[in-house]
Amino acid sequence: MKKKICQLIKSFQKKFIIFLLMVPGFFVFFPVMILITGSVMDQYELKEYLNPVFTGISEFISWKLIPDYPSFENYGKLLFMTPQFFVLFWNSMRMTACILAGQLLVGVPAAWAFSVYRVKGSKMLFALYVILMLLPFQVTMLSSYLVLNRLSLLNTQQAVILPAIFSTFPVFLTYGGFRSIPAQIFEAARVDGASERVIFFKIGFPLGKNGLLSAMVLGFLEYWNMMEQPMAFLDDKTLWPLSLYLPEINWAQAGFAFCASIITLIPAVFVFTFGQDYLEQGIAYSGLKE
Repeated sequence: MKKKICQLIKSFQKKFIIFLLMVPGFFVFFPVMILITGSVMDQYELKEYLNPVFTGISEFISWKLIPDYPSFENYGKLLFMTPQFFVLFWNSMRMTACILAGQLLVGVPAAWAFSVYRVKGSKMLFALYVILMLLPFQVTMLSSYLVLNRLSLLNTQQAVILPAIFSTFPVFLTYGGFRSIPAQIFEAARVDGASERVIFFKIGFPLGKNGLLSAMVLGFLEYWNMMEQPMAFLDDKTLWPLSLYLPEINWAQAGFAFCASIITLIPAVFVFTFGQDYLEQGIAYSGLKE
């Protein structure tokens, strides 16, 4: 009898936890559903629903998750009649790819050095790295602007790419992946005569790649959606990333804006879906203690 009661209690607790998780999940997913529905609505149907927004009438906004008159006109207009959209899409791809490649070349050796080689002052220097990671962009914006202006890089995409390459966050996550490897493995490899380069490429990189991949996934999600850096350092709108693309919104352009938002969201959802496991492992590595 007691066993059945315990099973019922555990079953109830499990269902209650699922319910509690579904409530915030609904509020997160509901705006996405509005975007999807609005992107396939006819412009006159959108006008009917969004009329209180653009006319200032004090009325509640009504909405349908299944449109009465579905139309893919907005997608056709965006994909086949809006070349500037593809220019900004390419800008986002190029800047994000360059930033991640630069972080791979700079952050991985730095994380490897911090995690494997113990020299005097290394812990203090890594603590400084962590402090820099906690500083928001607004704190470092002025100093970055002055340095980039001195280097004549303002209003170029390098002004966005170069500061991001030397970000401390990928170093922190990759460091956790390397620190999860037992130090005895490295010592055994050195005793067997393996060079430091062989140890890194044959042992460190394969065993610590999960931390690196989690840093790449988080980096893509951050820099694909970045807005503050381009707005601060880029005056030429043809150099802007896709995250800053938004047409002038009125009732006639609302569906077009919904459509642009959906297409912008697709790469981030794709990367997050395939990198979710690495992301969870990276978060676990970041919590490891020395």
